[in-house]
Amino acid sequence: MTSTNPLDILKSAILLEQRGSAFYSKVADQAQSPAVREFFAMMADEERRHIKVLSAQAKSVQETGRFAPADVEEAENSQVASRVLSQDLKDQIAAAGFEAAAVAAAMAMEERSIRLYSDRADESEDPEEKRLYRWLAEWEAEHLHFLAGIDRDVTEKVWFDNSYWPF
Repeated sequence: MTSTNPLDILKSAILLEQRGSAFYSKVADQAQSPAVREFFAMMADEERRHIKVLSAQAKSVQETGRFAPADVEEAENSQVASRVLSQDLKDQIAAAGFEAAAVAAAMAMEERSIRLYSDRADESEDPEEKRLYRWLAEWEAEHLHFLAGIDRDVTEKVWFDNSYWPF
């Protein structure tokens, strides 16, 4: 990101979140398994929540030139995601190449968001802006953590099912 204008950064962040929400919604719509559909629909909902938070901040910055105290819950983050992660979900993703590819693509999107939010939190002088971007970076890091766990388990299941283990 070349701009350091807070409003430009917020617009870029909103766009990232919109793309993530659209991607997760599309995967949910195409998923055959209810567990996979529920997981990706929940991820889309979380991205829409980020859009609301970022949009409110963009409005504040546009109207006042400042970030408003953000309504962010430090402890909540992606606890919703952890409720739907199950062995059934991992098995269903392992059985379908599309969903497994979607997990890999989602990991790349989450990594990009984490970089944007972490960099902006480090660069900002505004305490509310720092708080907002740290919260978002942590939330996206939780998404990445869940996705990486699914990816690892799916990979190991495929290896096991295809006798790739050398022992």
